[in-house]
Amino acid sequence: MLMLILGIDTSCDDTAAAVVEDGRRIVSNIVSNQNEIHEKYGGIVPELASRQHLELIVPVVDEALSRAGVSLQDIAAIAVTHGPGLIGSLLVGVCFAKSLAAAHDIPMVAVNHLEGHIFSIFLEHDVDYPFLALVVSGGHTSLYRVDHFDSYREIARTRDDAAGEAYDKVAKLLQLGYPGGPLIDEMASRGNPAAIRFPRANLKDKGSMDFSFSGLKTAVLNYSRKYPDADKNDIAAGFQAAVVDVLTERALDAARLHKLKRIVLSGGVSANKSLREEMQRKATADHIDFYLPSAALCTDNAAMIAAAGYHHFKRGDKADFSLNPRAYLPLGTYDEVQSR
Repeated sequence: MLMLILGIDTSCDDTAAAVVEDGRRIVSNIVSNQNEIHEKYGGIVPELASRQHLELIVPVVDEALSRAGVSLQDIAAIAVTHGPGLIGSLLVGVCFAKSLAAAHDIPMVAVNHLEGHIFSIFLEHDVDYPFLALVVSGGHTSLYRVDHFDSYREIARTRDDAAGEAYDKVAKLLQLGYPGGPLIDEMASRGNPAAIRFPRANLKDKGSMDFSFSGLKTAVLNYSRKYPDADKNDIAAGFQAAVVDVLTERALDAARLHKLKRIVLSGGVSANKSLREEMQRKATADHIDFYLPSAALCTDNAAMIAAAGYHHFKRGDKADFSLNPRAYLPLGTYDEVQSR
């Protein structure tokens, strides 16, 4: 019997709802972003994001059900993101999911947002376990060894800024606008990545594969102040080359160290054209199978939450009405990988 899961995600500034069949087939996937609201501030304002979620959550969920041609009576379970993310935004989604579950007597499951990003790949591809997952977004930059569902080992993380956060901050200091990722990606395509070589943080000499982008951001700031007439396209290209180099190098190093022959790329920054191309090129050269979701499934969405929620529900991981959102919610275990 087919199982329909209603997914709800309000972890940051996107209000999202989706209906997914058996954890694999997207029946509907609705995302309402708030870019116009936050653009003038150059970044997300948490209070404004929460208020917008309150206005949008009902119509977005209604549209997801309508597009799928189903009612709540057809839904086997509600999967909701309960962390990590902005606490006010998460609260809207969790409270709404609990209300729906109580009013319609529907089981509810709690999903880690990072787990959702990893499971977005299964909505379009068959990937055998184990594999290496690089989750790179505005709030997260981590490498996970995924042995099977609910078996995650975090082997590297950012020490400071996430890659997507660095993109937004560099875009703001260059006065490009928001969100910064697509804007810098476009400008970089018109610039020369070899014109300006920005530093790449290397923590391997300290026995770590962790990421760090704070120094890179500062280097861009100092360069733009020292050379105010420099070509912004070249600055964008040099910055992006540094980010892409670090992400691809760490991912391939981790895959070699753990003898993994499959890499999955996910998260909002995985929509970046340069990153996708460079990861594909280097993975192919290393005879590693490389998987990435389509652009629509890279950014925050509820289909990925429903996909992960399906497996939790099948295993009997039901959440009760004491469920609370958590701004900080690690996924799996964390072991700092030693260089070899």
